[in-house]
Amino acid sequence: MWRTFSFLLMLTCAQACTTFPDIPPPANTTAPAPALLPLATLMAGIAAPRATDASATALATRAARLRARAGLMRAPVLSPETRARLAQAIARGDA
Repeated sequence: MWRTFSFLLMLTCAQACTTFPDIPPPANTTAPAPALLPLATLMAGIAAPRATDASATALATRAARLRARAGLMRAPVLSPETRARLAQAIARGDA
């Protein structure tokens, strides 16, 4: 805990010693602010996305692959034999 705190304190102090970059001011400060438009106006200019049979099939295939990967990740990492061997080692004090 103290080692982590000391490291973060040292890192913060080292970062405080760096020079701040010289950032120039904006070129045009007299320009008017951009107008805020209603969302309905912005959405009216966008064409509605169309799903084709090919894109729907590709999406379903990708979803099935992702579900299969998620199922593999839910499986136990250690086999029952390895888990038992490790539990015995811990009980003996070897681990």
